[in-house]
Amino acid sequence: MLDIRRISTSRWWHKKKNWILFAICLFLVFIRISKGAIYKDLYYFISKPFWPGQFQKEVILNSSDQESLIKLNLLKEDNLRLREILNLQNSSNSNTISAAVISRKTGSWWRQIILNKGSKDGVEIGSTVMGPGGLLGRVNSTSFFTSSVTLLTSPESKVGVWVDRIQINGLLIGSGDDNPNLILYSKDADIKVGDFVSSSPASTLLPPNIPIGIVQSIDETFKAKKTAKILLLAKPHLIDWVQILKVKI
Repeated sequence: MLDIRRISTSRWWHKKKNWILFAICLFLVFIRISKGAIYKDLYYFISKPFWPGQFQKEVILNSSDQESLIKLNLLKEDNLRLREILNLQNSSNSNTISAAVISRKTGSWWRQIILNKGSKDGVEIGSTVMGPGGLLGRVNSTSFFTSSVTLLTSPESKVGVWVDRIQINGLLIGSGDDNPNLILYSKDADIKVGDFVSSSPASTLLPPNIPIGIVQSIDETFKAKKTAKILLLAKPHLIDWVQILKVKI
């Protein structure tokens, strides 16, 4: 009788270690069947204290608001630009010719644009060309269907200008980059950054009072004269339509 009890108590299910191994096996089978879902749920509860709080939420919302504001401003700028283009397309009259820019040559020397209007449309050499914002340049050559415009940024461009605040004439010379040079032949000229520059009333090449640009920076290294860099109001690399003034000075 004693031997029988010893045999029965030695069976595997009476051993604690075997039950632990059996439980582990069942757990692994459950994980296999659930495809790791339990791990995801555990991670959910473990990571919950570290989730982004209210501060991070506000940062995200502010960033989203700023993105929306930037997109709105860009849409407004595009809308304004398209309106200006439409106005130029529809504004031809007896004194102006509306033309499209069909080519650009913006190298440091060949700063010019090609337009889709030529001598058949009444375009003449020397005609003034304007875009949204102000003066672009002058027609330097024409064909029957097209015309070429020397931009204010071209080294070949030299036009008389007027600084309204100090009531003084100057000479605007293209420098081969986006900002032509303004030369004032007076060392006492009180020119300042932000001064408005337009075509000179004394110019023999351009109509007077056409907006050109504003003073961006001043170079006072020369004693006999003052020079400044001009930020043009009309941007040749962004303009698709222009106006050609048929009336010549």
